[in-house]
Amino acid sequence: MAEFLPAELSRRVDESDDELFYQYPRFVVHIDDTAIADVRAIYERLLPKGGAILDLMSSWRSHLPAALEPERVVGLGLNHAEMADNPVLTEIVVHNVNRQPRLPFPEDSFDGVILTVSVQYLTSPIQVFGDVARVLKPGGPFIVTFSNRMFPTKAIALWQMTTEQQRPEIVKRYFAETGAFEPIELIDHSHRAGALSDPIWAVVGYRKTSL
Repeated sequence: MAEFLPAELSRRVDESDDELFYQYPRFVVHIDDTAIADVRAIYERLLPKGGAILDLMSSWRSHLPAALEPERVVGLGLNHAEMADNPVLTEIVVHNVNRQPRLPFPEDSFDGVILTVSVQYLTSPIQVFGDVARVLKPGGPFIVTFSNRMFPTKAIALWQMTTEQQRPEIVKRYFAETGAFEPIELIDHSHRAGALSDPIWAVVGYRKTSL
């Protein structure tokens, strides 16, 4: 892991506490409506219906389709006010994964985990992905969706120095480095017919039966 993500590649322009950056709520969406619908369709297709879902690095919208009918949706993020406005969350946990990659949940707590348009901000991504595997039930999907937008001062150097075509391979590498997910699949919706919209990629890893 040290060779793959040395310290200089995980640094950000703004290295101040993330709690300061996110202390005020931002009630904005970071992708357009077509891209949101795309993310929602991916979640509807891949997440187990009626399950317990963890929304990692959560905000005021989770883009989870109503058809999933989850029994539990836990939002874990930095701004309580944003998550309090999220209509699908049943629980709110304020937690900084860059400060503490270990998640505050027991093993095998969730049927599925989502990380929506925020993977570029992880400073210890492999540790976080590894702990997602710990709290995810065997066979459960971890779905990481992302576009080409970011807060440039908070995205890590590795993300900023690579192209849009290289970034899906970076996320696939995060999964692979944990040794906890198989298979690992890429969904590339960066080019769609019709009106122009924000590109969407999703990388999905399924937790192995045994860790």
